[in-house]
Amino acid sequence: MPHHYIKKILSSKVYDVAIETPLESAKNLSQRLSNHILIKREDLQPVFSFKIRGAYNCIVQLPVDQQARGIVTASAGNHAQGVAMSAEHLKIKATIVMPHTTPEIKINSVRARGAQVVLYGDSFEEAYTHSQKLIAEQGLVYVHPFDDENVIAGQGTIGMEILRQIHGPLDAVFVPVGGGGLIAGIAIYIKYLRPEVKIIGVEPHDACCLKAALDAGERVILPEVGIFAEGVAVAQVGKRNFDIARQYVDEVITVSTDELCAAIKDIYDDTRCVSEPSGACAVAGMKKYVARDQIEDQTMVVLSSGANTNFDRLRHVAERAELGEHREALIAARIPERPGSFKQFCKALGPRNITEFNYRYSNADQAHVFAGVQIKSGAKERKQLLNILSGHGITATDLTDNEMAKIHIRYMVGGHARVSNEVVYRFMFPERPGALLNFLNKLGQGWNISMFHYRNHGSAYGRVLVGMQVLPGDKGELLGYLNELGYTFHEESNNPAYKLFLN
Repeated sequence: MPHHYIKKILSSKVYDVAIETPLESAKNLSQRLSNHILIKREDLQPVFSFKIRGAYNCIVQLPVDQQARGIVTASAGNHAQGVAMSAEHLKIKATIVMPHTTPEIKINSVRARGAQVVLYGDSFEEAYTHSQKLIAEQGLVYVHPFDDENVIAGQGTIGMEILRQIHGPLDAVFVPVGGGGLIAGIAIYIKYLRPEVKIIGVEPHDACCLKAALDAGERVILPEVGIFAEGVAVAQVGKRNFDIARQYVDEVITVSTDELCAAIKDIYDDTRCVSEPSGACAVAGMKKYVARDQIEDQTMVVLSSGANTNFDRLRHVAERAELGEHREALIAARIPERPGSFKQFCKALGPRNITEFNYRYSNADQAHVFAGVQIKSGAKERKQLLNILSGHGITATDLTDNEMAKIHIRYMVGGHARVSNEVVYRFMFPERPGALLNFLNKLGQGWNISMFHYRNHGSAYGRVLVGMQVLPGDKGELLGYLNELGYTFHEESNNPAYKLFLN
């Protein structure tokens, strides 16, 4: 088998449309992890993904009569763009079946290259089933995204380039895994020439079809597939790919959504490329491997496999990156409902920067607080933080790994409450570590705080929404005090959003 694929890789025609992408040193990651990390920049391909290699190598080698019938494929996006560009270059009719969950940027890119887009189902498997129906109805030729010898060979040219580009030792190559075409092609080529190099696959926890197959000793179909990293959201690894992986892949590491978000930030910091989640899989897996085995002074290659992501997803990525890097803890705490409790809570946290603070009056005795706190050493420091709070008489719960808390609860803390004499103000103050505690100190303890919401967006100014219980006769005194604080503020007591959702 190796000789057969090596010949196909060496004779592939990918460079009619693809480029030889650079292998760049990741200086920030290398320094932080005490290893030499190199990034293979497949995000620089004409379609911003490695998929153009396998797609073109497959299509260009189809017999002329099959090309004339037109081609069809099912894809979550990157393979679709590779097929569309290949068909455009070869002047072939192309139909692409894509799940409804495909990012709009990928759909628009496929259409811009002249291919017909058919949106069907919510997963690759549903799109694939529909593409087979089109084959039966229209006589189209199917171009498989991963389980095809010429596709595997096309992707294998990445392995060929890595060995040609690298100078000196190479210890491991980390490869994202969806259906397995990429890792199959890379593994078979590198292991043939450099068998000592480890080939490590990386999959999301909720889309780990190769790991499940290797654990079971046979291909399995995942009952559910997570779609955050839609480029690798595949329920079953390809047959050819699995046979190759069993022989040439050393291990498969799985990563979480938060770890993917952190890896996207890592790639951005070193390359200024905004990777898609599947494109950051290899970096996330490499970091986990280094931490697990305490690896130092090794040379490792990671693939940045794609950069096709919707812009509106970046907000979610940015919010989860610190959690994925284990640099933020989410804490739920119960504090006494009395003036000064907020400040006492902040003092208990010490010099740590507060990234988010949510509070809503509950009853006359006790208040519930939801806070984000910057940390440095992950789970160990989170445990220490809970012990510190406990020592100050504050009962706290660590919600950092609670998925519902991260996705929903952090934005839903509070609700309607009957609070007498409540006035609401919106504040802005210069953002820096300790700014929130300084704000609370200046705000004083003359009025009971009945509502509090603060989020650090990494911008120059912190933004706070505060509710306070103020008797009508004390309103003038409060305004005089707020003017003396020196912070920009606006009253929001009559804001319709406040009346609809909070009061």
